[in-house]
Amino acid sequence: MLSKEREEAGPPAPGHRTFVTVEGVSKRFGAGAGSVLAIDYADATIGEGEFVSLLGPSGCGKSTLMKIVAGLVPPTTGKITIRKEEVKGPFTDAGIVFQRDLLLDWRTVLDNIFLQIEIRGLKKADFADKAHELLSLVGLEDFEHRSPRELSGGMRQRAAICRALVHDPELLLMDEPFGALDALTRDQMGLDLQRIWLTTGKTALFITHSISEAVFLSDRVLVMGQRPSRIEQDISIDLERPRTLDMKESAGFGTYAKQIRTCFEEMGLLRG
Repeated sequence: MLSKEREEAGPPAPGHRTFVTVEGVSKRFGAGAGSVLAIDYADATIGEGEFVSLLGPSGCGKSTLMKIVAGLVPPTTGKITIRKEEVKGPFTDAGIVFQRDLLLDWRTVLDNIFLQIEIRGLKKADFADKAHELLSLVGLEDFEHRSPRELSGGMRQRAAICRALVHDPELLLMDEPFGALDALTRDQMGLDLQRIWLTTGKTALFITHSISEAVFLSDRVLVMGQRPSRIEQDISIDLERPRTLDMKESAGFGTYAKQIRTCFEEMGLLRG
């Protein structure tokens, strides 16, 4: 159940219980001389209720690692455990948001959200209240019967987030969900996502190319290098929540952003 009290209380204290463990994970595509090593021995943990970002250059294996966590792609070596159970197939108690919203234009916004329920073979009536709560939370309560083509890009992504959360998953996975949006809409979506996370308390793994976005949203930022990649740094972000856009101009925010930029400079990914 969504609640104003949960939002005002702030995020759950992360890290007390490990929710996801990435242990010695590597991924090689293909075989022989033409094979490609995408990920080279990655280790990480995500605490229950924690918001963690994967940050790195294009092609470094961020999306691949997320798919391995979700059980959609098997690792070549290593393993993923969720709540101490090894993931050996698709982890069904997850909601996934992609860079493209993937809404179906011939269905209304509400029916797009219910698509998650239909695919899982659940009863829509059991999730109607939850769907309406989520739409209200993201400001789309007056658009539930509209076609997605009538919505802006940001509104479509809000609907996609509702679809990912309507079945109340334990784990929220987001693969650059704001990458195609303009800068102003992206800032607003960051605020919206923070509010959703504060309200629902989900464990979240978020992929981004943006240093600022990662610092703004995250409890921790996992920095990945070039392919074949591994997690080069695990940076805790100790900034008060809820975070505001003004905080991006603060000294504390700038210190974290500089720390991450320095990491990329040391890897040769940023050059002055």
